[in-house]
Amino acid sequence: MIADIGRCFLFCLEAMDVLRRKGVSRREVFHQIWRVTIQSLPTTAMAGFFVGAIMTVQFTMQVEMYGALGYLGGLSTSATVRQVGPLLIAFMLSGKVGAYTAAELGTMRVTEQIDAIRCLGANPFQELILPRMIAIIVSSFALLAAGLLMSIAGGVTLGIFFSGINPDEYLRHIPTIVGWPSIATGLFKCIAFAIVLAAICTYKGYTATGGARGVGRAVVQTAVATMVSLVVADWCTSLIADAIVEVSLSVFKSGAAL
Repeated sequence: MIADIGRCFLFCLEAMDVLRRKGVSRREVFHQIWRVTIQSLPTTAMAGFFVGAIMTVQFTMQVEMYGALGYLGGLSTSATVRQVGPLLIAFMLSGKVGAYTAAELGTMRVTEQIDAIRCLGANPFQELILPRMIAIIVSSFALLAAGLLMSIAGGVTLGIFFSGINPDEYLRHIPTIVGWPSIATGLFKCIAFAIVLAAICTYKGYTATGGARGVGRAVVQTAVATMVSLVVADWCTSLIADAIVEVSLSVFKSGAAL
């Protein structure tokens, strides 16, 4: 496992070196961004709607005991933006785009299409790997925005029918609780998860061997590795984000005191 992590890291370094020296086709990047976004948008939007609804139901049971039902929208949205939203988007991309990318690149590897590209004088990293890596990272932000908007819509819907709260009251406290630290944490998690996913799925597909059986094995390994890596990355980014927020608040308080 440690050797595989090291090879994946060297794979990403090689991709970054090719990007620095040779660049990448913008047309292919935009094509991949469009494909990734269109593939995952319906699933992400639907999942985001139900996640927002579930968070509203769970928080209703807690805040209703303290008579703080007016803060329901802010609490559920904050939890979605900081934690559930980025992880949800990563899991959606892992299940749809990650497995698809690994299977696509693995098929090209075992049928020697990648070798043919290299024989024609082109660089497989420049033509195949980098456009898919960039597309996954960029599309994750658009999908995050769509998922969060749908989660708010799901929260409002369940707030009306389950919690009996007015939509205006649900939305009124969202800016109060969901501040810039929460948004920055969500964006930080989003880009970290997207980088992990893009690196693993392209690496597993590019290094697949053994014919059709090898492609299937690469897809399974991609699914397992991305799920485990995303959970670990979620823990690491939570620690880093909380530490940054605490340091920023302490610096702000010190400056205000002076």
